[in-house]
Amino acid sequence: MVKLSVNVNKVATLRNARGGTEPSVIEAAKVCIDAGAHGITVHPRADQRHIKPQDVYDLKKMLTVEFNIEGDPRPELIDMVLDVKADQCTLVPVTPGEVTSDHGWDVKKDGETLRPVIDKLKAAGIRVSMFMGTDLDQIERAADVGADRVELYTAPYAWAETPDEIEAEYAKLEAAAKRAVELGMGINAGHDLDTKNLPRLMSLPGLLECSIGHALMSHAIFVGLEQAVKDYLKAMGH
Repeated sequence: MVKLSVNVNKVATLRNARGGTEPSVIEAAKVCIDAGAHGITVHPRADQRHIKPQDVYDLKKMLTVEFNIEGDPRPELIDMVLDVKADQCTLVPVTPGEVTSDHGWDVKKDGETLRPVIDKLKAAGIRVSMFMGTDLDQIERAADVGADRVELYTAPYAWAETPDEIEAEYAKLEAAAKRAVELGMGINAGHDLDTKNLPRLMSLPGLLECSIGHALMSHAIFVGLEQAVKDYLKAMGH
């Protein structure tokens, strides 16, 4: 069964908008875990606009599920991942000024920079996932630099509107997933996934985990966080 890792960035965004400690990222994580989430994801950005370093250390102390830390491989982030011994580190390319992640790695260009980072994380027993598009050459290069998994960027699939568009985008994800599995990597998926587009995605070859934040937290505004997690688990077939 595919695991759900809930990204709690948006809880920190709301907290930071006012200052102080409310809403609590820790309490949000507890609610998600109690509701059945299999993991918690955070993306501590350099500008600290949502998750802050202290959040990472506080979460590590209380988590009873998988801890996935994602972000660009800047030294201070990698040092923090190693210090808290995260279960998984998802390496994500970051463009200065971006609102959210919007593309996968160009491993042809960045592979030799990523390779020593991946080696360092794996030597510490941390699983490494790389945020990737569906280009098969890039998938093969991700395997070459040592990634344990690829997290497929699902926005084009999520944005597709007609049945034909949905199937065309799914086919690209399917081909990428099949190639990754052939190369010995596991499959994660994330970006703009919601209860409507998740069911189709569950048939993706080798899919192990979905990381979901914005849509789940938006849903939680209306139904509550516990119910939102349960709704997403249901959409995933749990």
